[in-house]
Amino acid sequence: MTNVNIGDVKDKFLVASWFHIELDNPKSTIKGLSDVGGLNVEVEVVTVDMVDAGGVHTTLKRPSTSKYSELSLKRPMSAEKSLYTWVKKIRDGDAAYRTNGAIQLYDITNTAPIGIWTFQNAWPSKWSASDLDVGSNDPMMEELTIVIELLQRTK
Repeated sequence: MTNVNIGDVKDKFLVASWFHIELDNPKSTIKGLSDVGGLNVEVEVVTVDMVDAGGVHTTLKRPSTSKYSELSLKRPMSAEKSLYTWVKKIRDGDAAYRTNGAIQLYDITNTAPIGIWTFQNAWPSKWSASDLDVGSNDPMMEELTIVIELLQRTK
């Protein structure tokens, strides 16, 4: 967290340096992530056109259904296969594939959470690995796309 003084106002900005994901089913922690994307909520708009008794046309806009983006997780590929194993369980028909969890953002010392986003009914819809290229020295990356039904910022 970075402190910035602007006049008499002291702001604290979150710095996305250290983060991991906690899952309830199976109880586990996904660490070593280099990128988490998709932290957003979109509220659809319902538009109602009305004409009052005086003939004045009015358009009302009301909130409707909330939509949650898919979460995208990236990390360097290693011998640890938990992300792939989770997708494989779904492919193989495991009925207990949904889980709740939380994305936890830690301070620069990686000791105390400073931001938490909880999600519900999550399951992975896609796993991928970076291309194999004999001419590259870049580390291989794996990516997991997770479908969620609810996202809330709790801290």
